[in-house]
Amino acid sequence: MSTTRTSGAADVTAAAAGANGTADGRRGLLRGLPWLVWRRHRALLRTTLVVTAVGCAVFACQRIGVQDFLHDHGGTPDADGRLYTEFQNRFGTMFGLDFTLVQYLPVLFGIFLGAPLIAAEQEHGTVRLVTTQSVSRSRWIAAALGLPLAVAALCTAALSAVLTWLWAPAHALVNGGDWLTGGAFDSTGPIPVARTLFLAACGVALGMLIKRVVPAMAATALLTAVTGLLWAEWVRPRLGTLRSSIYPYGSDSGPALPPDAVRMDDWVSTADGRLYGFGTCSGGDAEACRAKLGIVSRVTQYLDYGQLAGMQWLGAALLLALTAAVLAFVVRRTHRRPL
Repeated sequence: MSTTRTSGAADVTAAAAGANGTADGRRGLLRGLPWLVWRRHRALLRTTLVVTAVGCAVFACQRIGVQDFLHDHGGTPDADGRLYTEFQNRFGTMFGLDFTLVQYLPVLFGIFLGAPLIAAEQEHGTVRLVTTQSVSRSRWIAAALGLPLAVAALCTAALSAVLTWLWAPAHALVNGGDWLTGGAFDSTGPIPVARTLFLAACGVALGMLIKRVVPAMAATALLTAVTGLLWAEWVRPRLGTLRSSIYPYGSDSGPALPPDAVRMDDWVSTADGRLYGFGTCSGGDAEACRAKLGIVSRVTQYLDYGQLAGMQWLGAALLLALTAAVLAFVVRRTHRRPL
């Protein structure tokens, strides 16, 4: 018997004893199955808690510098872009790293926490020991999923909240005010927590089906890449209702957009509002072409910063609904199929 298998069997026996109140005199917060789950994943969970504490402290310290800059220069970009350039030179790399950390934390949870959560127990055979130690499958799956997912969600929520606190006052200057594709949308508010739970749940489901840790982690990484592409290209831009700025076709001033708006698309339009592609009638004899089609205006579609919170909560609700469906599948299969 391997060392891992022996250790797992010892943990299971200790947990079963702890569930009956006889686990070597322990009187801590966790007992029985929750203690077993913590013991099995304690290295990853402790690392997560430490990273979260350090990350929150770093974000809080960074906010001091950002607030000093805003106090001295203001947070509204100027027409010639000098304020934006100065801000990017001082804080651009910092915000890039902060966004990257919070964006990829759900991915790491999916691959390194979700995928092995059940697959490791199946691969090492410890799940069979658990269910023969007077522990029902319902109790086992509740403990196996509940504690790790709760820790992951709590840590992600803390990092997201502090990063939002850091970014929001300077949002118009960070990445040129691009809050949709510049990293802020997926790193602040409720989105990181929802993505963490969704990717971790997908990892759990894949691990349960594949029953091997390394292939399950690889499958989770692939699924993460595919869903990330779908999210960025198809879902995220459609979470908000596009607003339009209409201006004369020959205007030199361009669209009057709010300073913190994200420009989405440009069109040309007729007097009755029919839209054509921006390059329509841009070749030879363009005036005759526009007169024939009735094109008199240009239209710029955008998303306003005021829509951010609603879009994030809508996206989070969608991800949480998918998470609930995946976890329901895991629980149902746990009860109906042998593990």
